[in-house]
Amino acid sequence: MRKTKGVDVTGKGVSRRSFLALLGGAAALSACGFQLRGQQDYAFKRLAISGGTPQMVARLERMVQGGSDTVIVKPWEKPDATLNLSEGTGLSTLSLNSQGVVQEYELVYNLNYSLYGNDGTLLIPPSVIALNRAMTYSNQYTLAKSQEATLLYNDMRNDAVDQLTRRLAVVRSLHPGPGEQTPGVAPRAPLPTPPL
Repeated sequence: MRKTKGVDVTGKGVSRRSFLALLGGAAALSACGFQLRGQQDYAFKRLAISGGTPQMVARLERMVQGGSDTVIVKPWEKPDATLNLSEGTGLSTLSLNSQGVVQEYELVYNLNYSLYGNDGTLLIPPSVIALNRAMTYSNQYTLAKSQEATLLYNDMRNDAVDQLTRRLAVVRSLHPGPGEQTPGVAPRAPLPTPPL
């Protein structure tokens, strides 16, 4: 085996140092609780989505179909369950400067959802995922701040879809008994002021 300064240039072997580094990295990740997202096992195998923006529905479709054996179908294609979505955004002032001009805004995003079985059974009652972000503001950079707000709303939308896929996995049966019903989730208190 030909080596140049301790590196195997023949491509036939892995150096001991590289192997130990790889092994140590894997051990460190497993020790901190890191775990790759695995396959979800949804109770429904055919899901229809009603409402929501095309961007959000496309991301939800990718995540559900890419991480499970569930497929997204149209409402008229006999789905096992139908997910109803609606979203809302808001903007409020967080702080003013000494001249009374806005320095920071709070951006708010709400995703309302409910899940019904094909026979009308309520699987997830009307629930809300509420998110917020803080954004500094300056009249000198109006266009840039508008683009930043769009990016922050998209980030919150993606975060909400990630949370929604985990909440859909809570449903264990399409015909839940009295003790098996999934509780609704709603913000119980106003969101805290976002950090800057």
